[in-house]
Amino acid sequence: MTLDPEVAQLLETVRLAGAPPFDSLTPAQAREAYAKARIASTPIPKAVERAENIKIEGPNGSIPMRFYWPKNGGAKPLPLLVYFHGGGWLLGDLESHDGVCRHLANGGKCAVLAVDYRLAPENKFPAAVDDAFAATIWAVENASQLNITPDKIAVGGDSAGGNLAVVVCMMARDAGKPKIHFQLLLYPALDFSFDTKSHQDFSNGFSLTRSSLLWFRSHYLTSPADGSDFRASPLKAKSLAGLPPACILTAEYDPLRDEGEAYAARLAQEANVPVTFWRAAGQIHGFVPMGKLISASAPTLDALARNLKCAFI
Repeated sequence: MTLDPEVAQLLETVRLAGAPPFDSLTPAQAREAYAKARIASTPIPKAVERAENIKIEGPNGSIPMRFYWPKNGGAKPLPLLVYFHGGGWLLGDLESHDGVCRHLANGGKCAVLAVDYRLAPENKFPAAVDDAFAATIWAVENASQLNITPDKIAVGGDSAGGNLAVVVCMMARDAGKPKIHFQLLLYPALDFSFDTKSHQDFSNGFSLTRSSLLWFRSHYLTSPADGSDFRASPLKAKSLAGLPPACILTAEYDPLRDEGEAYAARLAQEANVPVTFWRAAGQIHGFVPMGKLISASAPTLDALARNLKCAFI
């Protein structure tokens, strides 16, 4: 399919504006630019019954989080989605993905716990992984306090957050706990090799560029050897057996497309794990929160939420 006309218009607008690429900025400048772009592209967040900020003690300091209870969620315990935001392990926070979390809570009929894990380059790999796993364990251990169902815990995320969700599933499997019920992945980043055909085909001109990906990698990883660690590149894991069922979304014009689809195929074919997968035709990396500018955003979020709801039944 050709590029979505709204996406094409967005890319042209960005090009004409001469917005500097992330890899030409300092991390602080990139975070500011990312936050401004989110405000410009994200719709007004949906109302939920409640959203409250909390902090827990992680392995190396406090981890800020935001807990969402869906509209008309009632008083009985609900399933939980632990959500990790995208942003190349360097950008993003609780605000950048607030709308996505609210949408998934309401549509998925579940509580959502958004995790503000430590960011690079101040905190390099595996700091984000450690925080993500610690937050997931905390949620299960505090199920009664959160009023959630401990045997119905899903993990999810977009891009770098999808990476963290997959790694949490693998670490939980290897440790024997916590029990992860489902994984919800939006165009996940799963292999730091950057050597797939989609990386070649969409290296420039489609929002997420190869130069920016290399920039993210240089800030997140301490050495090239880190990229071979399954906690950084989960697609390199020898076995995917024992992982939970998955819903995986990729975008047609995304350099990360092929690694997400390779993960879906390996789960289904090698590990016999149930997988729901689809490729968003005509879309680019990061389109899901951009409801102000891309009309495909809302129905895609609705579909993701339906898959989440069905997974908890």
